[in-house]
Amino acid sequence: MSAQGIGLSMLNMLEQRFGKLDFLPMQVDDIDQVVAVEQQIYSHPWTRGNFLDSLYSGYQSQTLRTADGRLIGYFLVMLAVDEAHLLNISVAADMQHQGFGRLLLEQATTLARKHAMTSMLLEVRASNLHAMKVYNRYGFSELGRRRNYYPAGGLMREDAIVMSLVL
Repeated sequence: MSAQGIGLSMLNMLEQRFGKLDFLPMQVDDIDQVVAVEQQIYSHPWTRGNFLDSLYSGYQSQTLRTADGRLIGYFLVMLAVDEAHLLNISVAADMQHQGFGRLLLEQATTLARKHAMTSMLLEVRASNLHAMKVYNRYGFSELGRRRNYYPAGGLMREDAIVMSLVL
């Protein structure tokens, strides 16, 4: 089955459980809800300014919502020449571990392919084993490590694992 077919079957399965789901372009009006999710799930969340800068820069960004407008998750992708860089992909805390991250990842890679990107890069905290497992299952491979890339509290820093996917 193709990756797109996997995405469609996953969407169908999730819609059976949660009702109609919609991918929508992220708008400025979404930022307050997006920042609230960030603050729930990350020790060092993106700021409102980070999201606004990304929108104003024209990065590809989408939200995933239920039919009644509930925010499930979102992603932001920067497109450059033939490479997509997944900047942020997040699922609301109470909706994690149900397949929404995989669905968001499928949507992000589909969008990158539509823009003729040939690869996708991302960084993930070395401690985020669950995310790395999802990325590995999807086909991403580790390219390297950025030492002390992420803040980790006080003066502490955490490495980022750089991963790549051929689209």
